[in-house]
Amino acid sequence: MAVRAPFVFIFLAGALLLAGCGQGRGANAQPAGGMPPPEVGVITVTSGDVGLVTELPGRLEAARVAQVRARAAGIVQQRLFREGSDVKAGQVLYRIDAAPYAAAHASAQAQLARAEANLGQATALAQRYKPLAEANAISKQDYVNAQSAQKQAEADVAAARAAVRTAEINLGYASVVAPISGRIGRSLVTEGALVGQGEATPLAVIQQIDPLYVNFTQSSAEVLGLRRALAEGRLKRAGAEGALVHVMLEDGTEHPQPGKLLFADLTVDANTGQVTVRAEVPNKGALLLPGMYVRVRLEQAKAGNAMLLPQQAVTRTPQGDSVMVVAADGKVSPRNIRIGGSQGTNWVVLSGLQVGEQVMVDGFQKLRPGSPVKPVPWSAAPAAAAAAPASAASAKR
Repeated sequence: MAVRAPFVFIFLAGALLLAGCGQGRGANAQPAGGMPPPEVGVITVTSGDVGLVTELPGRLEAARVAQVRARAAGIVQQRLFREGSDVKAGQVLYRIDAAPYAAAHASAQAQLARAEANLGQATALAQRYKPLAEANAISKQDYVNAQSAQKQAEADVAAARAAVRTAEINLGYASVVAPISGRIGRSLVTEGALVGQGEATPLAVIQQIDPLYVNFTQSSAEVLGLRRALAEGRLKRAGAEGALVHVMLEDGTEHPQPGKLLFADLTVDANTGQVTVRAEVPNKGALLLPGMYVRVRLEQAKAGNAMLLPQQAVTRTPQGDSVMVVAADGKVSPRNIRIGGSQGTNWVVLSGLQVGEQVMVDGFQKLRPGSPVKPVPWSAAPAAAAAAPASAASAKR
């Protein structure tokens, strides 16, 4: 037994040495199962009244347009406005040579004076014959002729007064006035031009540009669905005075003055299946001009208890829309949702989620099947801050 003791001691020492080496390797190389869960950006679901916004292309149109035309024939003597300026209704814009019309007016007045003189003579004769006819001093026929002459003289006076009025109207046409208030464009004629020969010559165009109309089209299916949702109470109207309209300009900026929806057409275009819609937009300062192409953001209704999610959090496929929901234990699972529209860079979610749930927005590339994740609050600010220096650097290059 004394001989075997050293061998037992050597065996135990070797076992302890091997165990120590194994523990050293474990401390330096962590197994794959011990990796910390990856961080993913999430947003916590909240609900409330959310406006359903539809963005559509549209064209601006003047609220009122009037053509200024020459209704009197003659030579243009004066232009009394500055092109591109604002004019008032009734303001004199052009003067046409009025000499012929002044002469015609004077002639009509002379005819009226003659007719009035004849009426006075005929009236006096009829009054003088009346007692003579009653006393049988003159024949009844003479009295009847005197009364007839009086009535004919009264008719001549009425015709002469109408001729004077016509001459006054024609004389007034020699001064061309603005039919409406608004902004006048360029003059289509110059001084010395002969106008009004055979037809009313166009002279200029006046447009009322405050407010402006914006015309756009909307799918008949969208209009029908919206009306049905409002009737069933699933949606409520955006405002008491009609839907809100925000105009986006060609450079991407928003017009500072929102408008309101006026009406939707009663018929559907048979070729496109679209309904024409018109809105009214204030235009103080004349920033907008008729004919401009704009984008219209139309808020026709509000969804109650709806949720907003960033568009990058939603996966859209022909089979439906879905998001990735992070549970309390860090497990990630897909969830089908129903989208009702958009609001800026967010989708409006009508159903499929509960308040307080966490939805993944960023970090999808870090997901591993069956592995948990660590949710952290997501914010769009860092992405925007990173994009700004990058754009500045590219601009310097």
